[in-house]
Amino acid sequence: MPVLEGLWGQDLRMRDSGLGVEVGVCAEEAPRSPVWGPLRMPPVTCGGGLSLALELPALIRQLRAAWRARRGGPVGPERSEASTWEEAEKEDAEEVMLEREDGSSRLKADCKLNTDHAGVLLVERRGSYPLIDLQILKSNVQQGEVASGTRRKVKRQLSFQRYCHASRLLRGLVPRTPVSLHLLDDGYLGQAAHMLSKVATWNFDIFLFDRLTNGNSLVTLMCHLFNVYGLIHHFQLDMVKLHRFLGMVQEDYHSQNPYHNAVHAADVTQAMYCYLKEPKLAEQLSPLDVFLGLMAAAAHDVDHPGVNQPFLIKTRHHLASLYQNTSVLESHHWRSTVGMLRESGLLSHLPADMSQDIEQQLGSLILATDISRQNEFLLTFREHLDHRDLDLELPSHRHFILQIALKCADVCNPCRVWELSRQWSERVCEEFYRQGDLERKFDLEISPLCNQQADSVPAIQTGFISYIVEPLFEEWHRFTEPSLLSRTMMGQLHQNKARWSRLRYARTPSATQMDPQVEEPEPAGSSGEEDGGDIP
Repeated sequence: MPVLEGLWGQDLRMRDSGLGVEVGVCAEEAPRSPVWGPLRMPPVTCGGGLSLALELPALIRQLRAAWRARRGGPVGPERSEASTWEEAEKEDAEEVMLEREDGSSRLKADCKLNTDHAGVLLVERRGSYPLIDLQILKSNVQQGEVASGTRRKVKRQLSFQRYCHASRLLRGLVPRTPVSLHLLDDGYLGQAAHMLSKVATWNFDIFLFDRLTNGNSLVTLMCHLFNVYGLIHHFQLDMVKLHRFLGMVQEDYHSQNPYHNAVHAADVTQAMYCYLKEPKLAEQLSPLDVFLGLMAAAAHDVDHPGVNQPFLIKTRHHLASLYQNTSVLESHHWRSTVGMLRESGLLSHLPADMSQDIEQQLGSLILATDISRQNEFLLTFREHLDHRDLDLELPSHRHFILQIALKCADVCNPCRVWELSRQWSERVCEEFYRQGDLERKFDLEISPLCNQQADSVPAIQTGFISYIVEPLFEEWHRFTEPSLLSRTMMGQLHQNKARWSRLRYARTPSATQMDPQVEEPEPAGSSGEEDGGDIP
């Protein structure tokens, strides 16, 4: 894997402005106004001058008001009460048509987006899958799969009932009636509850947990962690809205992706929880920091199409055009998250400025996972550690550490025990190979690491660990001073790198993956709770 070169723009800027902390969203970000107008929040400017106006509904209302004023009709609430429902519907339809014809210049001026993509600014879910060949999509959507998808949704709804019942068990509210309505679930509930009691263990098996929760691992884990931290009470969250939002996030991960799916999101969330409990960090975090860290981890790859940014650019995908070929996937993950937050109404009870700041900070965290910005964050992190000027009492510095923690959680698979790390490695490479097969089918240049005949799993993982994972976790190791968890992760990282190196240079890598003579023996205590994986 080639070393990522260059550094985007200037050093990350960190500003403390109460809830409105923005750290490293983009190097060319314009200063924000301290006062937000009633109609739209200030745009978040990314590289290339792209302006993302999040308050499009307000903009639409503004356009409608201007249109009515020009037409001489009533504006806003002054609409005649004698209008019938049918007349209002007809008028709204006429407004939409007029917006399409007459609103192009306004949308371009305010959003710098082509009007063909204006609809994407509204709540767009499941909108990123590459529209290349309808036959591919049709072949993947057979009647059996549709039926299984319906059954899966029913099971996930039942799993939420299991979660509610399990939460009662965890609080000691055991049913006293001799006949339980959950007899069939007791076995699964017992195992899932046992796993949740050890969710701070580094070697947490997210694959097993996903099976025990019927594919509902992300929702179950997030609800549990929100209870652990008391976030539901602190932010006065509606439990129904919370579950609705988490269910939307989980459903919008593409289960057909080998790697970028809801299980990966749950795995990153569990790793983020472990990092939030690091002794050097835990005492300094505010409830808002914890809320942002967990939410960003859960939604950081939502609606991932299973292909990378270069693929979207060279196929002229609408997302690449929308975000001007800059942090395309990360921008889409963030905007999808904001759309689901608003659709679910999870933060609707909070003041407008607070909810908007939360959306901004979620964007800052999710955009930090862009792998092309790795050197930018790594250099800034290293400079802070060299100068010893990190002050975690400052919200801006804590936010920067949350960005680093999320980046670590996103690529922490090589730091897991071998059995878990190997599964993730094979999954991500399978996703690469699928992209390469698509590129080969449509006579496109095959992207690096996506050629199954030339790029083996051991070679990909060795390069990934050497150029991406090791440099990042070495600095995280310094930051934690080091902690017990950090020492455990570094030890497993070096062991896994050695194994992949041996497999890479073996004569038949595919055969030697199952040959215990090629692999290094497991050190004592490396796969259990005695290895220091439990966070105090």
